Amino acid sequence: MRRLLCLLLLLFLLSACAAPGAPAEEVPPEAPPEEAPLPEEPPPPPEPEPYEIGDPTEEREGYVPWTGVVEHLFFHPVIAYPELAFDGDSQANGLDDFMVTVGEYNKILESVYEKGYVLVDINSVWSQEEGEEGPKMVRNTLYLPEGKKPLVLSYDDTNYYPYMLENGFAHKLVIGEDLKIASWGKDPQGNEVVSRDLDAIPILDKFVEEHPDFSPFGAKGCLSLTGYEGILGYRTQTDTQEWDDAKEANRQKEREAVKPIVEELRRTGWTFGSHTWGHIRLGDGNMTRIEADTQRWLDEVGSLVGETTILFYPHGERPDGNDWTQTGPAFQYLHSQGFRVFCSVGTESFSFIKKDICAVICDRLHPDGTTLRRSRERYLQFYDAKDIIDLEVRPEREISWAE
Repeated sequence: MRRLLCLLLLLFLLSACAAPGAPAEEVPPEAPPEEAPLPEEPPPPPEPEPYEIGDPTEEREGYVPWTGVVEHLFFHPVIAYPELAFDGDSQANGLDDFMVTVGEYNKILESVYEKGYVLVDINSVWSQEEGEEGPKMVRNTLYLPEGKKPLVLSYDDTNYYPYMLENGFAHKLVIGEDLKIASWGKDPQGNEVVSRDLDAIPILDKFVEEHPDFSPFGAKGCLSLTGYEGILGYRTQTDTQEWDDAKEANRQKEREAVKPIVEELRRTGWTFGSHTWGHIRLGDGNMTRIEADTQRWLDEVGSLVGETTILFYPHGERPDGNDWTQTGPAFQYLHSQGFRVFCSVGTESFSFIKKDICAVICDRLHPDGTTLRRSRERYLQFYDAKDIIDLEVRPEREISWAE
């Protein structure tokens, strides 16, 4: 009997162990450690759009030689806000005489484009050659698209002087978020404005983007710079009257800030010329002043924009009084400093290669309030002043051609 009981107890225990019940808790395998996410690579920095500059003296299929007059127009900075420029103060009439507004400038560009002009760089019009009697300047043959006429543009005083800042002009050039040259300034309400539509330089850039056949070689214009109030809106100048370490530190900061502006202008077809450092008169024969001024331009401006062979006469005043018939000490000195093309102001785009020295002298025409009011006939080959002048914003002054 005892043996039977033991057998029954064993069977009961075995059946109890085999009965269904709560499963034993399973221990999941240890998960591998999570890997830290890789840092995202920063997007590549934006790059400026490529820009190609060609040589108009090279022969090309479909291009024809041009040996006629190379027209030359020059502007001062353009008026962005006429209500500030023509507000009746002591400077209003002067601005009316020597400037054009943004609207007038746009219409002039449209007109010369429609009349078949294309842009060429002034540096491509003449070149220096070695002759039997020494170096001389020669007029180059330009090869242009058939039916087109060459046009040089230059821009005096693109320094953005303090008086301009209060009278409706841009304050300086900057590089915008799109990496293109723009202007920075303030509107009549004092708001900061970055724009490509309020200054002559970015306006021409945009016009060429929209009309690439206006600049088949990538040329834009030549910027005629003084130095006594810095360049391009940056105060890169020294002051001999009062100077200290803080002012020099700021000057060096401004020099560094303007360098990428200069580089981008050069890359996109702009060139530079001297307008003397102090906007001085070159006809009075004061050699001490001329030499000191030239050296200062080379030190403070040339060191930023690079070498140039182009000199634009301040006030249109010729060295030594008459550079056509004589080559006086002022002209000889300026020539010794590397200048070869000497630009004045006149009634036609005249040029003359001097025989006694390796140099060219030339005149250029000036679209501005004076000629818009008084010289309509002379400029009809470029535009009709009746279609250009904005009498709604300009002062009420005499117009010689008005009916």
